[in-house]
Amino acid sequence: MHVLVLGGTTEGRRLAERLLTDGTVRVTSSLAGRVATPRMPPGDVRVGGFGGVEGLARWLREHEVGAVIDATHPFAGTISFNAARAAADAHVPLLALRRPGWDAADGDDWHPVGSLEEAADRAPALGSRVFLTTGRMGLASFAHIDDAWFLLRSVDAPEGPRPARMDVLLDRGPFTLDGERELIRRHRIDVLVTKDSGGAATAPKLTAAREAGVPVVIVRRPPVPDGVPVAATPEEAAAWLADYSG
Repeated sequence: MHVLVLGGTTEGRRLAERLLTDGTVRVTSSLAGRVATPRMPPGDVRVGGFGGVEGLARWLREHEVGAVIDATHPFAGTISFNAARAAADAHVPLLALRRPGWDAADGDDWHPVGSLEEAADRAPALGSRVFLTTGRMGLASFAHIDDAWFLLRSVDAPEGPRPARMDVLLDRGPFTLDGERELIRRHRIDVLVTKDSGGAATAPKLTAAREAGVPVVIVRRPPVPDGVPVAATPEEAAAWLADYSG
């Protein structure tokens, strides 16, 4: 069976490794191409978009794909909904692989919001030195804010509109708790803005914020498209595929 993994995440890479180790399927991983130097999964890899729903459905048919596993970032909403429509058009089963979101712990001061725009409205009321970990793609939502200083952490350098008062830290997780503690202390961070991405690689910032008494504006993740089954781990996704193909 030919399996298309819509990847770009740690879970997508782990799934590709597991499926290829089993040796029962052919795997093509698709990366969006938004990161200059992505961590490449094993097996066949394609980079870039498909051309919307019609382009993806056509690719599924032309490459005789037997199943699609959407292992994109929890906030990559457009591709997930395109994948749901394209898989239905091409009559190909689809599974969403989504790491669980984070849960607040005792002592956390979380302020959930529904979008980056809401986060931009909320953050300046909570602090004036903002640690922004929502990625460079959504930076324009904060560009109008003049009464706060931002530390943006991003894998690649940002482009386009940005806050007037901002420093950029180019780095890629996983991050350590000691490192996050020092970053908050050194930059005198008094509010953290993040997305509910889940996973262990970037979770230490939440612990460091709790210890420092720093409030967290956390953007809720978008829903998985209606009717699409969800696996929480690569192992669950591999089991789903085995049940389907078997």
